[in-house]
Amino acid sequence: MSQEGKKSEEGPTYRIDLHTHILPKSWPDLKEKYGYGGFVSLEHHHPCKAKMLIDGKLFRVIDENCWNPDARIKDCDDTGVSVQVLSTVPVMFSYWAKPEHALDLSRYLNDHIAQVVAENPKRFVGLGTLPMQSPDLAVKELRRCVEDLGLAGVQIGSHVNDWNLDAPELFPIFEEAERLNACIFVHPWEMVGRDKMPKYWLPWLVGMPAETCLAICSMIFSGLFEKLPKLKVCFAHGGGSFPMTVGRIEHGFQVRPDLCAVDNNVSPKSYCGKFWVDSLVHDTKVLEYCVELFGPDKICLGSDYPFPLGEDRPGTIIEAATLPRRTKDKLLFLNALEFLGLDKNDFFPVSK
Repeated sequence: MSQEGKKSEEGPTYRIDLHTHILPKSWPDLKEKYGYGGFVSLEHHHPCKAKMLIDGKLFRVIDENCWNPDARIKDCDDTGVSVQVLSTVPVMFSYWAKPEHALDLSRYLNDHIAQVVAENPKRFVGLGTLPMQSPDLAVKELRRCVEDLGLAGVQIGSHVNDWNLDAPELFPIFEEAERLNACIFVHPWEMVGRDKMPKYWLPWLVGMPAETCLAICSMIFSGLFEKLPKLKVCFAHGGGSFPMTVGRIEHGFQVRPDLCAVDNNVSPKSYCGKFWVDSLVHDTKVLEYCVELFGPDKICLGSDYPFPLGEDRPGTIIEAATLPRRTKDKLLFLNALEFLGLDKNDFFPVSK
């Protein structure tokens, strides 16, 4: 499908996929460059395929659509996606590395994303990555991402080493993001309890949703949204386990304020509708509940392209849900434009 979009009762329907990942086709040998291991390398072992390796151990096999913009555009045309929002693969965050090396790698990845966007500005929007373990360096790179590279914002992890997202050390990054009107997409990584979940892919199935809930609660309970009311944050995977545990979270806040309300005395549930989540919940009933919980303006299409836990045809769950056409259009593209701070006319044909 082309940029023209699918017709609905109210005109063309477009699709902006907020949650997709991209890598460069190659990058320097980081172990050799920085003098120690732990970084990802890419081995092109087969036409159109590559192995992501960490110190020689296989992490994941990826196809060319993880690095080839032309392959991505073809997939988008085949599945009706108008625009992809590009962010790195979270394993590349490298928050554990020396700050100057994480900055160097972040700049390399951000420059690549900016180049891909510049070559296809109607099809791609970029989110950068930051050396979050060094807030001073992260603030500087955030400014470069937005002011020099023209990226819409950044993707960050659900925690930074021993810091949850309520850590006061991280506040200057969020403060600068609000000042720049830069959006923040929070993606789970280094999942809590992963060492106790060696089987059944449980770190991805159980750990990731818990990580995202941890990130949301850290921001809520710390009062971050009170201090920075214009900060734009979106959480991956429909907010993880938060939508299904918000009742417990709210109840705990009410019955044990001495434990929960130590930094912020505002009801956790009142923040539903003050941040965004993506639509990747894999179930129409869950999506309908999320629309009721967060509101129709705070959910954006997200597929996790090009990985297997994603949605093969982005927007299928949204279209299958029992929702008004206008609400579906909000989820498919209008909410993403608002979150990203972009104008519809920059991407789609102007209606005559």
